[in-house]
Amino acid sequence: MATIDADSNASAVSWGAVVAGGVAAGALTIVFITLGAAVGLASISPWANSGASATTIKWTAGAYLVVTALISSAVGGYIAGRLRTKWTGAAADEVVFRDTAHGFLAWGFATLMGLLVLGTATTSLLGSAVTGATTGAAAGGTQAAAQTSPSDYFVDSLLRPQAATAPTGTANPADTRREVGLIFSRGLAQPDGVSQADRTYLAQVVASRTGLSQTDAEARVTQVVNAAKTAADEARKFSAALATWLTLALFVGAFAAAAAAIEGGQLRDGRWKGVLFARNYRSNTVN
Repeated sequence: MATIDADSNASAVSWGAVVAGGVAAGALTIVFITLGAAVGLASISPWANSGASATTIKWTAGAYLVVTALISSAVGGYIAGRLRTKWTGAAADEVVFRDTAHGFLAWGFATLMGLLVLGTATTSLLGSAVTGATTGAAAGGTQAAAQTSPSDYFVDSLLRPQAATAPTGTANPADTRREVGLIFSRGLAQPDGVSQADRTYLAQVVASRTGLSQTDAEARVTQVVNAAKTAADEARKFSAALATWLTLALFVGAFAAAAAAIEGGQLRDGRWKGVLFARNYRSNTVN
């Protein structure tokens, strides 16, 4: 049984226990996230009224993220507290602090490792996307043909003909789509949205491409711009909700890891009283 005298100059941190607890927490997190993804995919359906609503999925996913952090961090913190080196002659309050620190360090190690893994995966996915886009551009002859953007759907809505015999104009359709896409991208990024001058121009383009009157084209532009703004606002709200749930999960995970490490440390020393954060150890020092 490894022990450290409280008055010695040796480090009070048992890094082996910290790493072990962090690895356990990280592995459990992967298991729970994978299970959650499977359940989430099973609850989604392309058929109307056959799957869970977007609001239900958002709240359920957030709560599941918090529960995952709670369980995984608690297990990791407990392992870190149970496996740490025994400190002989240390006061009870000092033991509580050291156990808390070990749980917190195990949580921190798991969190940093998770960020590194996610960062590597994200970089790999982005690299694959860039490679795929470049390959598609070479095969098609133009890079623009292989690229997509979130505004493409709204551009299609604007340029959708009213009838099969509607005039298409003399402009290059690819150039027109690129120009309209740039207007949308810039307009949606501005606080005031698409300017009136751009709206007028878009209406002229829509009228030319679809055969609509100028008045009907302006109404379509307003409708599609409002739809695009609504979609952007929904994406913003989703991102804000995700960040909020993630922050809450991190705080819960840190607390659970620290608390579980205290319990594990008390069991490690054979001094457990069954009360979390209890200071009434069987003695004032560890023998």
